[in-house]
Amino acid sequence: MLNQVYRLVSARQFEVQTVAEAVVTDELVVRPRYLSVCHADQRYFTGQRPDAILRQKLPMALIHEGIGTVVHDPAGELAVGTTVAIIPNTPTQHDPIINENYLPSSKFRSSGFDGIMQEYVVLQRDRVLPLPADFNAPVSAFIEMVSVGVQGLSRLETVMDADQRVIGIWGDGNLGYITATLVKQIFPDSQLVIFGRHRSKLDYFSFADKTVLVDQIPRDLVVSQALECTGGRGSEAAISQIVKHLRPMGSAVLMGVSEEPVAIDTRSVLARGITLRGVSRSGRADFERAVAILKASPVTRERLQNLVGFTRKVRTIQDIVAFFEHDLTNYWGKAVMEWDV
Repeated sequence: MLNQVYRLVSARQFEVQTVAEAVVTDELVVRPRYLSVCHADQRYFTGQRPDAILRQKLPMALIHEGIGTVVHDPAGELAVGTTVAIIPNTPTQHDPIINENYLPSSKFRSSGFDGIMQEYVVLQRDRVLPLPADFNAPVSAFIEMVSVGVQGLSRLETVMDADQRVIGIWGDGNLGYITATLVKQIFPDSQLVIFGRHRSKLDYFSFADKTVLVDQIPRDLVVSQALECTGGRGSEAAISQIVKHLRPMGSAVLMGVSEEPVAIDTRSVLARGITLRGVSRSGRADFERAVAILKASPVTRERLQNLVGFTRKVRTIQDIVAFFEHDLTNYWGKAVMEWDV
């Protein structure tokens, strides 16, 4: 099968490359339909990764968040036209202890391995998950990010103690919003407090029990468990505040990605007996739990619709470039492209 792959070859420049694909029985062919851009895609598009990384990974098709429809299943298990979520993490081995998303041998789409910006995507059978027909397509486009939130909260469940009274989330962006919506389902009896830098963004978290600007945190405010969803240089200040306001022997899950090392006050971490747990990406089990939560909770699906920043149909390379450029000015939510190339 000849496939058209839309690869980034240098900053802000895409090229269409024809690739010969072989499809075996344990693989599927999926036509991408709705794709969602994340900060990692933008760092490649704008050339903000180190030159050595760009030389190593480009040319490469971007985007790891998306859904598509099945166009060919050699085994005949999934009907043509079935809508599926695409699982970007692609393990090459199994480990009884290490999850698939932490195995160094795993490949990840749009990170050294072609992403979803293709005419067709050939996937291992276990790298797709059928979705209910009534799911909103633009929201479904970023189910991968919902699965990352599930991964973070699942890890919190494994390390936290019995105190679930107050859960604090640092970060008022997309990841913070998604994680907050999931907290209301996974920890329904907990008080949810959101810490952010922008009052206009915090207003979107109307379902939280409390929202607090990070420069106005009361001295006596204490959270039982915490999640850091800021990333970048902002993660340093967020971790510092978490260590200060987290109850002794509480746990903090670190989810925000920073390109540069950040300082952590280890003296306070040790003195307060705090557990720090890092999480990254997700696996099939997280996708399955994410879809189960969305199926069971219409209110969660409705809240996630508020996260759709803008949608646009793309048909040409010029459309793709314009879409990425527009996303750079998008203040709130996820940018979702309707893939019609």
